[in-house]
Amino acid sequence: MPVTVRELTPDDLTDAWQLGRLAFGSDPQPPPHATAPVPGLTRYGAFDDGGRLVGKAVDLHHDQWWEDRKVTAADVGGVAVAPEARGRGVARALLGGLLRGAHDRGAAVSALFPTVTAPYRACGWDVAGVLRTVTLPTAALPRHRPAPHLSLRAGQAADLPAVAALYQRVARHRCGLLTRQGELFTHPVDRLPCDGLTLVEHDGDLVGYAAWNRGRGYGHDAALTVEDIAASTGDAARALISSLASWHSVTPTLRICPLPGDAVSAHLPLEAAREHERDLWMHRPVDVTRAVADRGWPAHLRGNVDFTLHDDLADWNTGTWRLEVADGDARLTRAGTEPDLRLTVRGFALLYCGATNAHTAAEAGLLHLGGGADPRPLDLLSAGGAAHLHDYF
Repeated sequence: MPVTVRELTPDDLTDAWQLGRLAFGSDPQPPPHATAPVPGLTRYGAFDDGGRLVGKAVDLHHDQWWEDRKVTAADVGGVAVAPEARGRGVARALLGGLLRGAHDRGAAVSALFPTVTAPYRACGWDVAGVLRTVTLPTAALPRHRPAPHLSLRAGQAADLPAVAALYQRVARHRCGLLTRQGELFTHPVDRLPCDGLTLVEHDGDLVGYAAWNRGRGYGHDAALTVEDIAASTGDAARALISSLASWHSVTPTLRICPLPGDAVSAHLPLEAAREHERDLWMHRPVDVTRAVADRGWPAHLRGNVDFTLHDDLADWNTGTWRLEVADGDARLTRAGTEPDLRLTVRGFALLYCGATNAHTAAEAGLLHLGGGADPRPLDLLSAGGAAHLHDYF
C-alpha cells in the first residue's frame, strides 16, 4: 500500500489520537498532551493517497546509559495502523521514516516494547530482554534494624532532585537504562507522583529510596506496588526492604520490578517471587557507527574484527565494517575486503545488548559464516555485558 510518511502537524493530532484510541482501547477523551505539541518527541504519520491518516508512531527522544556514557536513543511508542490498512506495509514504511528522521537528528540506538514481535523483527529490532514485575509475600521479606549510620524518613516533592541524582549514580555504569533526563523528564513537580516515598540517608546524603503506591484494601488480596527503588549500598538496600516488610499486616503482597544484579535484588528473597507481568523489549541500531563510538566499553578489552552488515530499513548501516576496541573506546570504520562474517541487523542488536553470543547468533541464522569461518571473533561486539531496560514507555 503506497503511503506518504511525514511528521504530524498540530492539525493531525486529533486523528492520531483516535487511531491510537482504537488500537489500544484508550479512554474516549484525550488527555491534553495527546492533541498538543510535546517537547522531546517527534510524531510521525503515514497517509494514503487520499490524504487519510492510516498509521502513526512516536520517536521518544531518550538517552540511554551504556557503561557510563549517554547514547542518544530514538525509542518508539504509540505505533498504530488503521484496521483496513494492516498487513500492507504501512508499519514498515512508518518505521523506516521514523528511523530516517532519528538518524538525521543524531540518534544512535532504538528500543521499544512490542505488542507483537514479528513486524518489528522484520524491520530490524529484536528481543533483547524482559522487564519483569514479580510478586513477593510481604511477610517473606527479611527484616533488619537499619545500620546505625543510616536514617529513614518520608520523602517529599522537594526531595525528587536528590532521588533523580541517586538514580543516575546507580544507573550510569550499566547498559541500556534510560538516563531519565531531557525534555520528557524535566517538567516541574510540586507533589509526589506516587502515594509515598521512603528515603534512606547517611549523614544527610541520600543512599536509597523506594517510591510506592499503597493500593486498596487490607485483606488477603491487598498489594503494595513499588514503582521505583534504588540503593547505592547493601546497607541501604536492606533498610529499604525492612521498611517494605513492615507492611505485611495490611498488604500481604509486594509487587516490584527487580533489576538484575543491583543492590536491592541482592537482598530480596527471589526464590519466593512469582511473575506478575512481563514486558518484552526490543532493540536495534539507528546508526551503527554512533552506537559503537558513543557508548563505553570494558577498559580491559582490546581487539578487532571485520564483518559485513545488511540493513534493509536503514541502508546507511549496510556495508563492510571493521570493529576496533581498546582502552574503553571503540569505533567502526569501513573495511575494504569482504570478510567471512555476515551479520544481520537483528544479530547486531542482540550482540550489542549482550543478549547472545556470536556462535548462538550463527545458529539462529542471524550471523552467516563463509568458508567455515569461526564466529567467535564477533563476541567482541557483545563484550559490554547484558543490557536492561527498566522504564516502560
